[in-house]
Amino acid sequence: MAIEPSEMSQTEFMDTFADVFEHSPWIAENVFDTGLETRHDSAGGLHEAMCNQIRHASVEDKLELLRQHPELAGSTAPEDLTHSSHGEQKRSGLDRCSEAELAEFKQLNAAYREKFGFPFIMAIKGYQPKQIIDVFRQRLQHTPDEELQTALTQVMRIGLFRLQAIFE
Repeated sequence: MAIEPSEMSQTEFMDTFADVFEHSPWIAENVFDTGLETRHDSAGGLHEAMCNQIRHASVEDKLELLRQHPELAGSTAPEDLTHSSHGEQKRSGLDRCSEAELAEFKQLNAAYREKFGFPFIMAIKGYQPKQIIDVFRQRLQHTPDEELQTALTQVMRIGLFRLQAIFE
């Protein structure tokens, strides 16, 4: 990275980090507003600060963060996905699912959204469609409270992967 986050202007910081968490620039804004130090000049340090914003957010803000995510192999058109989400889904092969897999994703997405009120979220790096479907099925057995925590953990993990890519 040419300039460290602790040395960035607000505009530079937001241009670089506003999209780490799907359509939720408030996380980066809050981190910037609380003050950046040299400990934030790494993916891990900045990730911790961003995750603290999520941890201390209201339940409604947490749910809104989750609702900003696209469905996996879902009805979201590729042009409507963020650049990061499109790449993540493509690298996991979700753009090459069989008709049977797509039908199962459609059914699972609908059942999950009906039960929990937000889309299924998983840090899919390193997973293939069949593995994702297996995790999907398991997580549908969670209680709403368990799944809220699991989904937030997955969002934070996605954020770490995205920050690592930015810092590389």
